[in-house]
Amino acid sequence: MQRLTFTAANGQQIKMDTRPFRLLTLQGAGAIQADIQTQKAPYQDGATYIDALLEPRFLLLDVAIMAENNERLYQHRRKLAQVFNPKLGPGLLRYEYDGGVKEIEAVAELAPEFPTGRDNRMPGFQRAILSLVCPSPFWLDDYTVSEEIVTWIGGMTFPWVLPSRFAMKGPKIINIINRGDVETPVRIEFRGPATNPRVANRATGEYIQINRELLPGDVLIITTDFGAKRVDINGQNVFNWIDIDSSFWQLQVGDNVIEYSSDDPVESAAVTISYRNRYVGV
Repeated sequence: MQRLTFTAANGQQIKMDTRPFRLLTLQGAGAIQADIQTQKAPYQDGATYIDALLEPRFLLLDVAIMAENNERLYQHRRKLAQVFNPKLGPGLLRYEYDGGVKEIEAVAELAPEFPTGRDNRMPGFQRAILSLVCPSPFWLDDYTVSEEIVTWIGGMTFPWVLPSRFAMKGPKIINIINRGDVETPVRIEFRGPATNPRVANRATGEYIQINRELLPGDVLIITTDFGAKRVDINGQNVFNWIDIDSSFWQLQVGDNVIEYSSDDPVESAAVTISYRNRYVGV
């Protein structure tokens, strides 16, 4: 089973699983070009490996357009050209296959190509070639994983004695497992009250800390994605609140022991860490 759905930036959508659009082949979903970074010292045999940087992913889709007559065929061609318009910018490509569901951001590299010739075009049938570029080469799960750290957990209420609620201290350390192929950025949400809250990743020794007091009801959101880092409180940009030694860390592949701390251990803060696993191929 293979099914592709592309949603353009303007919300228009094409499903490629049955009439009038059917996916014939998909190329580029697995292989991805890597730029191997090395350095070489004088008189050294070979070179020393430093890192591998993945290039953008290129996808080639071969699609069949089917219609009951040529008039409808040209209408479908027009729809395909509207949705796969390079000027619209990146859209979302959803890939459903026997191994699961993955998504990737993609933009048309070219307007759709409609080949001519006996095998490419006939009454009620037209082949279309779609060339897409994925600036970020990683396939993502179609869902977001969220883990919560609650510093205080509400207990039971005993109205027959006094309208009192008992609470207990919650765990401030959790283990998050990145099941993808590469490290992945996180979205960290703090809910006040909290004084100088900090979230550290013991897997890397890095932490991110806010040098401010969060009041009850305050919601602070930090995102660590490369090129899209944000620090907002109640919708307002507060990037300058970040501690100077903080790092916008990412989850490493496998286990990540995450620890929350603040300057006031009895505050009833809550921290939610959200992420999506990333894969180098499907």
